[in-house]
Amino acid sequence: MKMKFVKGCLAVLAAGLLTSGAAVAQSERAATLDELLRMIEESRVQESQEHRDRERRFRQERENQDNLLSEARDTQASEEARSERLEETYSENETAIQNRRRQLQERMGGLREMFGHLTSTAGDLRTLTRNSLVSAQLPDRGEFLNDLIDTMNSQTRLPSMADIERLWFELQREMVESGRVVKFEGIVIKPDGDRETQDIVRIGNYNLVSEGRYLSFNPAGNKIEELPRQPSRGILSGAANLQNASEGLVQVGIDPTGPRGGSYLSAIINTPSLEERWHQGGVVGYIITAVGIFGILLGIWRVIVLSSVGAKVSKQLKTKEANENNPLGRVLKVAEDNKGVDPETLELKLEEAVLKERPAIESGLAVIKIIAAVAPLLGLLGTVTGMIQTFQAITIFGAGDPTAMAGGISSALVTTVMGLIVAIPTVLMHTIVNGRAKRVIHVIEEQTAGIIAENAENK
Repeated sequence: MKMKFVKGCLAVLAAGLLTSGAAVAQSERAATLDELLRMIEESRVQESQEHRDRERRFRQERENQDNLLSEARDTQASEEARSERLEETYSENETAIQNRRRQLQERMGGLREMFGHLTSTAGDLRTLTRNSLVSAQLPDRGEFLNDLIDTMNSQTRLPSMADIERLWFELQREMVESGRVVKFEGIVIKPDGDRETQDIVRIGNYNLVSEGRYLSFNPAGNKIEELPRQPSRGILSGAANLQNASEGLVQVGIDPTGPRGGSYLSAIINTPSLEERWHQGGVVGYIITAVGIFGILLGIWRVIVLSSVGAKVSKQLKTKEANENNPLGRVLKVAEDNKGVDPETLELKLEEAVLKERPAIESGLAVIKIIAAVAPLLGLLGTVTGMIQTFQAITIFGAGDPTAMAGGISSALVTTVMGLIVAIPTVLMHTIVNGRAKRVIHVIEEQTAGIIAENAENK
């Protein structure tokens, strides 16, 4: 019984030691109590060794931290001392700079005003040369002016006599070059994006031309670009003649606003052509065009017909024999066929004959008159529709771009112009056709009245 109790106590002790972290291999099994005691002893010894190793590492790390802390304190003290030295040096330098500046101001004296004028002149020249066409030929002038302005604005540098003379030279060169016609070689960017090296002619500070085409200069990247839209052929031929000329006077068109950006040439080449204006009228414009063409053609046709009828009537007046190829001849034929009737009957017969001839003579007059009245109304309809679209665009995108708003209003007014263009000649055509028709009818009525009167006298 005691033996079982001892074995139970040892088993409990062994389990407790094992669960507390003793590194005993699970593959080993204690066969006897002696082996179990030996294994427990080895585990205790091993734990003690691990504790000692852990304590040794801890002490070593603490010593390292103490060393690092000491080094950091030494570095802090060194940097604080260095900071104090730098502050003293900075104060000494500030005092020296102030003394130097005071000495500079005293020695400059009246030159200070001159340097101010030089700075202002250099700034104005830089702005002038940035947009000048001369810079397309001489693109490196701006670098010197930038360096000169930086020097003038510096507190430690002064411009040399060579810099001042160079500034005077650049002023004179800009003045001289703006009055010369010069040919030079440069890269031209085509409207499709291709780059070609071409001979370029610079007309003072107004225009650039090459191969009979006008060019534009983009100061942002010193780029020379061919205008996508060109002036008329007459102006382009003058530009080509100028490039091919070697001496003498050549008539060529230049933009007088070239030194201020060339707005006049841009306005001219961006003006829509007649075809573009016509397309701006849209559907209403096409309808006005079709109606106008129909009215004009109808008027021309009626003028031709009535001219032929009038000639035949005039020929009929010269002969007593009735010819049925004209209205007057057919009326006279009715009078010949009814010679023996009483005046009242003859009058009715002749009036009937005249009434039969009137529709053919006055044919087309009503249509021409309607077209002359409707064309302006169609133009007004197109204008109102275009204005509605323009104001809708302003409502959505705002009125921040007056150019776009003016362009929309201009396009809307195109239909009104087209309506007037159709109405004015149509009214004139109606007047001409109506006059010729009335002249023929007047002759017929006059001859009819004469025939009736003559018949009444014979009775």
